[in-house]
Amino acid sequence: MEPVKEAFSKVKQDIEFLKEEFASLRKDLIETRESLIDICEIIKENSKKDEKKEERSTSTDRQIIKTNDSKTTTDNVLEEPLNDQNLGISTGNGGVPTDRQTDRQTDQQTHNSSYNQENMFKESSNDSIDNAIQMLESLDNLKKEIRLKFKRLTEKEILVFSTLYQCSDEKGYTDYRELSEKLKLTESSIRDYVGRLIKKGIPVDKIKVNNKMIHLSISPNLKKVATLSTILKLRSI
Repeated sequence: MEPVKEAFSKVKQDIEFLKEEFASLRKDLIETRESLIDICEIIKENSKKDEKKEERSTSTDRQIIKTNDSKTTTDNVLEEPLNDQNLGISTGNGGVPTDRQTDRQTDQQTHNSSYNQENMFKESSNDSIDNAIQMLESLDNLKKEIRLKFKRLTEKEILVFSTLYQCSDEKGYTDYRELSEKLKLTESSIRDYVGRLIKKGIPVDKIKVNNKMIHLSISPNLKKVATLSTILKLRSI
């Protein structure tokens, strides 16, 4: 009967582990979804800003065209009496409008301006999407890196790290003596474990104070990207 009980006990443990792993994965999916929603909102805001800029530019171009049209009308009015008075004299250009070239240039500038605005809008939208994709890829890579690093730690090493993290949160730093008292280990053992953490790439900061005391703390960069609970969950996956 004992082997059967042990087998059932192991199966039960495996089921509980799978439940925890599923819950952790579900939470990660929810967090990723929320991140995607935030990124989509940012893209929408950028698109609205670009549309407003394009509308302002189009309005300005229209005002320029109206100004040119009014100038053309004034020029025609001034030219008519001059042509009537000088009928017997050769005028060279003889009634050829002088504003055609200007109109063509204005039309070309308006077309180029609209074309440039459209290209700027497309480039801005593409940049926003590319930035969002890069952010998600960076987040996934960061999670993988954290998971792999902390997977390599032994149970004792992760215990020392967790205690160090908690003490660092409480007052900004800790030392070998405090860790020794909390974990019921010798100071030399704590020194050895801290050295192993650093060798395995765990960002632990060591600062010498008054050439005597060593203050230990977790790197602020790690704290910004992952809490202790997040690190432990990633390690357990």
